[in-house]
This record gives sequence, structure tokens and C-alpha cells, in this order.
Amino acid sequence: MRLQENISLKLYNTFGIDARAKYFTAFNSLNELAESLEWSQQAGVNGKGETLVLGGGSNILFTKNYEGLILKNQLSGINKIAEDENHVYVQAGAGENWHQLVLYCINHGWSGIENLSLIYGSVGASPIQNIGAYGVEIKDVFHSLEAFHKQEKKTIIFNAADCEFAYRESIFKTKYKNEFVITNVTFRLSKKSILNTTYGAIEQELQAMNVKEPDLQSVSQAVINIRSRKLPDPKVTGNAGSFFKNPEISNSKFDELKQMFPGIIGYEIPNGNIKLAAGWLIEQCGPENGTSWKGYRKGDAGCHLKQALVLINYANATGKDIYALSQSIIDSVNKKFAVLLTTEVNII
Repeated sequence: MRLQENISLKLYNTFGIDARAKYFTAFNSLNELAESLEWSQQAGVNGKGETLVLGGGSNILFTKNYEGLILKNQLSGINKIAEDENHVYVQAGAGENWHQLVLYCINHGWSGIENLSLIYGSVGASPIQNIGAYGVEIKDVFHSLEAFHKQEKKTIIFNAADCEFAYRESIFKTKYKNEFVITNVTFRLSKKSILNTTYGAIEQELQAMNVKEPDLQSVSQAVINIRSRKLPDPKVTGNAGSFFKNPEISNSKFDELKQMFPGIIGYEIPNGNIKLAAGWLIEQCGPENGTSWKGYRKGDAGCHLKQALVLINYANATGKDIYALSQSIIDSVNKKFAVLLTTEVNII
């Protein structure tokens, strides 16, 4: 265990927030993880032995310094562990880069996660958030995961039902929040290319690419092209992707809103409710009448010019600056539409 103290977290979160960790260490094995947790509990970090696991740092906003122990997950490895006639089962270490896993699977001809190309973050974070894009969610390809219980010091296997997946949710964000460290995830992928090109602008992008017969590589590249145009690169401009979830409302509520706002965007979901486009809602609101949050900037905190769901750190915004902006956006949307936005991002 290589323990560091008073470490800046600027390089460990995609918002580029310069918060500091009282203690910091990385782990590359279960033994190192167990040793770090034991040290934290014995030392009584922050009086409680508090720990926070960081993967790619792409879904977190630090609004203050962290007074406990930050554990950087560096568990690696990608392996095909089983297969049947139609599927392969691919296990990846939780510290692996998500996009690199997607490319690895595409290169091996394994289908299922190509629509999730260019999502920043680590493999271990993917089931916690049930990440999704362009008609695909982790729950669609998830088989199982292994997670280490911080207190009991043992590994437990979770299947899909155990994870209680929902829209950008899992049991690891609710009942078991901060109780487990995910160590690896196994995905069930198809040996045959089963392409999903009907969502969003994928088909139009493929046409623009002059692709007549799409395959895994071309669908992935189409998604990369679209995301690159819409979303800022966190290596250039600090952000965590979509900051807000698309809110869910009843059909009757949607009918009421549609009468008042004919252009409102929503679509029916399997439970019969309507999911609204949070980006559209945000664009219709602003800090003042007649202005829009889209493209808004105050100091170094702002709302992306091309995608209102994305809050950005232009240079030296603090986590509190970003958080204050998010709350102003939430308040203005609630005031205009009586719809309460919630955040995708984990706020510390």
C-alpha cells in the first residue's frame, strides 16, 4: 500500500475540480484493496474510516475536499471466460477504461456495446450507473459482477436481478451505496452482429459516412462522430457528460404540459409513463426571462453551447460553482414546467 496525503484530485475527475484528498492510494489487486480498507478502518480516517472509490472520475462532482481515503481502482484485464453457440461472456477488471473495452470487443467481433462507444469512465462504474446511450443500456448486456464488501471483507457475486437496474440506477446507488467495491464485470455479448441503428441520428450519420452496409466498426464510429460533435472532450473542457437525468412523468401530466408547451419533447416508456427530454426543458429556461441556460456562463462555470444537459468547467470553476449553477437550472425548470430534474452525477 502506497499511501499519499493531501493529494489534489484535479487529474482524477473529468470536471477538473481541484479538490484535495486527505489520503489517497491506488489498488491493483484484491489484496491491496483489502489492505487499504483495513488501514482506513484501523486508522479511523475522518473518525469513521470513510473511503471513496474512484474509477475514471467521470460521474462525480467534488464540492469540497475529501477528508477520508480515496481508493483509485486500477484492477485490469479483459478475458473471454465462457461461450455458447450464440454468445461470449467477457469479463473485465473494474479499473479498465470503458471505451477501450468497447473497442476491444468490436475488434473481436462481439456485438452489444458498440452503441456505448466514447462514454468516459471505467468498467466498474458502468453497472452502478446503468450507463446507456443510443437505445442500449448496460442491463441489456450484463451477466454478473463481483464486488468486495468493505466491512465484511468478502467477495459477493451479483446477477442482473440482484443489481435492480433502472434508468441510470442500480442497487449500488441506493441500498448498497458505498458498501461495495466492484472488482470485475462480466458481459454477455453476441457472436453475431445485431445492430441497433434506429435510435437518435445513427442512421443519418451512417448515410453521411457513405456506409451502405453497417457493421460494428461503422456503428461505433457513427456514435463517436455524433458524441464528439455534441459533447465537449473532458481533456479539453472539464465536464461529466450529461449532468441531469431525463425526468419521468405521467401521461396526464404530459398532456397538460403539451397544451401549454406544444413543442415539448417526450416519449412513452414501458411502464406507461412519459420520459421528457431534460435538455429541451433546460433550453426553454434561463437565468432571466428571454434568455436560455444553453451557452450560459458565469465565471468559469457554464452550460454547454451545443448540449444543455452538460455543465462545464471552463478552467478554474470550483465544485460549488458548478453545483450552484445546477441548482439554479433545477429551480428554473421546476418553476416553469413543475418538473423536478435530478442529477446523474454523484455530488460529494
